[in-house]
Amino acid sequence: MNGNDPRSLNHMQKGTSSGLDMHQVPGCVWVGMLLWLLALLGGCVSPPQRSPLRTPDEVRAQLVQLIPPKTPDRAGWAADIQSSFQMLDIPPSTENMCAALAVIAQESTFVADPVVPDLGRIARKEIEHRAAQHHVPAFAVGVALMLKSSDGRSYADRIARVRSERELSEIYEDLIGRVPLGRQLFADSNPVRTGGPMQVSIAFAERHAADHANPFAADGSIRHAVFTRRGGLYFGIAHLLDYPSNYPRHIYRFADFNVGWYASRNAAFQNALGIATGVPLALDGDLLVPGRLSATEAAARTLGPQLGLGDAGIHRQLGMSDGLAFEESALYRGVFEIADRRKGKPMAREMIPQIRLESPKITRKLTTEWFANRVQARYQRCVNQAFADIRQTPD
Repeated sequence: MNGNDPRSLNHMQKGTSSGLDMHQVPGCVWVGMLLWLLALLGGCVSPPQRSPLRTPDEVRAQLVQLIPPKTPDRAGWAADIQSSFQMLDIPPSTENMCAALAVIAQESTFVADPVVPDLGRIARKEIEHRAAQHHVPAFAVGVALMLKSSDGRSYADRIARVRSERELSEIYEDLIGRVPLGRQLFADSNPVRTGGPMQVSIAFAERHAADHANPFAADGSIRHAVFTRRGGLYFGIAHLLDYPSNYPRHIYRFADFNVGWYASRNAAFQNALGIATGVPLALDGDLLVPGRLSATEAAARTLGPQLGLGDAGIHRQLGMSDGLAFEESALYRGVFEIADRRKGKPMAREMIPQIRLESPKITRKLTTEWFANRVQARYQRCVNQAFADIRQTPD
């Protein structure tokens, strides 16, 4: 019997009222039963815990201890991280703070505007690639890049000397705004898509700012805010932690940070759907593909009659896959019921997506699983350090 299960107590109470004569029970037995009942009820009460509420000063003090000792301006980093947790109303637990610190360490080693090796060559190659797509001759690109930019240097010179994504983003903004060929190649869309100390997606930051109170509204540009330490931390921590999940471990949030919210949950759904239908599926977490029928949706349709769902209902419920509510849908529950039955055991409800990372900045074979495991290792070291510090702190 599980003492934490209310049904166990209800069953016991029904048993005591089903004909047991109290007068027939010896006193010593009643004492034993009473002690047993008290012990059982005691198991239902959680032990007293330290209040999770801490002052901002206490949070900053712990962060300073957890940030790598050689980091310049640890106090400033700690202040900006603590401020982000407070503005986002995310509990600054040791685990949450270590999760954020692990991502920062992995993405930038605590550099607000990290240097990207060989970025000038990468940028020039991207420009030439886009020119070829638009059938723009190479010589025309060369002539355009020799024009003077807003700071007096040519675009070619600035690109050749660029060191960070913030600098490159500013060059592209200048090029798009001042040179017709820039607008033609980039269609008013800056190709620098991530930035800041957590390399957060600028598109995510813009969506988050549109849906929440925006502390950077006065700055005018979310893109510019992402490239600052304070803004990059705020939107990066939001991307990592500002959504509900049923994940048992932070490693799945690290994978989601790399791919997108709920990607780990969705990859597990694809795995279960493959088992339920016998159709091999890529475990990438993308359940819908804009403009065409995805393999995941096509597989789900084969279960429609069994689940009592039509094609439109399946599509609508797959569209819920960017939120927690998808787990309550008939499609999600039905697929897992079939998969669990076929395997004879509960299938995992979370799984790291199997994705190879693609970016001009990446020069070797890397995957989401590699990223998640690297961040998880940093996270575990941080948590171990934090609790070792607590044990060493005198009362």
